[in-house]
Amino acid sequence: MNVRLRHSIAVVLLLAGAFVNHAAAPVTIANGTQFRDTSGKVLHAHGGGILREGGYYYWFGETRNPDNTFRAVSVYRSTDLKNWEFRNDVLTRSSHPELDVANIERPKVIYNNSTGRFVMWMHKENGSNYSEARAAVASSATVDGDYTYHGSFRPLGQHMSRDITLFNDNGTAYMISAADENYDLHIYRLTSDYLNVSTLVGNFWNDAHREAPAMFKRGNVYFLLTSAATGWNPNQARYATASSISGPWTGWTNVGDGTTFGSQPAYVTIDTATGVVSGGGTSLYYRITARGSGKVMDVVGASTADGANVIQYTCGGGANQQWSRTQV
Repeated sequence: MNVRLRHSIAVVLLLAGAFVNHAAAPVTIANGTQFRDTSGKVLHAHGGGILREGGYYYWFGETRNPDNTFRAVSVYRSTDLKNWEFRNDVLTRSSHPELDVANIERPKVIYNNSTGRFVMWMHKENGSNYSEARAAVASSATVDGDYTYHGSFRPLGQHMSRDITLFNDNGTAYMISAADENYDLHIYRLTSDYLNVSTLVGNFWNDAHREAPAMFKRGNVYFLLTSAATGWNPNQARYATASSISGPWTGWTNVGDGTTFGSQPAYVTIDTATGVVSGGGTSLYYRITARGSGKVMDVVGASTADGANVIQYTCGGGANQQWSRTQV
């Protein structure tokens, strides 16, 4: 019965209350709260990805209009993953006629050493519905400068492409996206300039109905973190592993709590010096207390069914008396 916002920008840091240990003083990041930039303004970088460049972490993400259509891809930078400075709207509606009315989701950026350009991939729709299911590409000579829009397409001219991520494997780049109405997950190897798809490496999760992919590598093991496809309702995140991107991949293993802390995967960021991230707790929850009686709002029988009765009851500390707060 708890009301949660599934596409939380805080998921870029992966764990609620993530603790990031730097060579300098340790920094504790309070996820599940409203992020603000160094000027005090609300940070808009939804469905984001982070790139490390020149001593800074750069956070790319969606800025949306009130009707959820595309306004810009915004970029913020930080040295500690906690304090974020707004840098630029690097891609806007005026960047290309195709973007004037559109949905642009989950922008991810990687650097191409050969061309010296930063390359962004995104999920692109027409602004009205999700029938296009296209990937879009843009690039720039500077990490937080204006990006040139190169257009959108279905990979290899045929495959749907929705939730999307990038992975740079020592110079060889891959794009992973949800295909076939989100029932499949495809891994594509990119061309050497990262501006197009070269080959379909594989569809290792046929009919898995997974979305929100986030790939990373630790040691010699590749991890793919995903969400179930349940619309805007939160669900259990799961991951698979492999010793090679071309597989074989394991089955799915649960990670986090049953609703992924009321959120969904977008990108993994772990301290580059130590590789250590540890959970610092779960999402923030609140009790709603009646002023007159001092009793709290309670879901009868801890039911999770639609239409369950909500009453006031003596506080017992149960999950059926805990509520999260979402800005709508």
